Amino acid sequence: MEKTNIQQEINISESLMNRINELISHYPEGKQKSALLPILHEVQDAHDNWLSTDLQIKVAEILEIQPIEVFEVVTFYTMYNQRPIGKYMFEFCQTSPCCQNGVEDLMDYTCSKLGVKVGEPTADGQFEVRGVECLGACGYAPMMQLGDFYQEHLTKEKIDQLVTDCKDGKITLHDK
Repeated sequence: MEKTNIQQEINISESLMNRINELISHYPEGKQKSALLPILHEVQDAHDNWLSTDLQIKVAEILEIQPIEVFEVVTFYTMYNQRPIGKYMFEFCQTSPCCQNGVEDLMDYTCSKLGVKVGEPTADGQFEVRGVECLGACGYAPMMQLGDFYQEHLTKEKIDQLVTDCKDGKITLHDK
């Protein structure tokens, strides 16, 4: 996912800082970098589900590590967003079992239905389609992740229902 030049307000609230410190406390003294991935999740969740370069630098300052150490992680993992994304991110698994079961056609169908290309949010910011690496549910192919939840044995009809349910506010994205 490409970076953006959109400015993002950085708000490390007291409760977020407490959570960050709790995560750091799970690791030995001097090994605070080990908490980087869960901290990035918490910070991203608190900042509209994306991490600007300035916010990544702030995380590096908190952990007392070099910014490049944060950039390397954020650019490697697709779960970290470097720009604002659609509220409902349809993350389709694109590895062999899902491809053999038609996920590429379902991605094309979803993009056509939403009027977007892969990696492009809808004009209203509600939807986005993304291809990701293995989600570890090969027996349920083709599948995708929507928020914290897997959607399995996908068909065009299931995609239609998911889009409708999202528009109607019937989809829960997170289990928190």
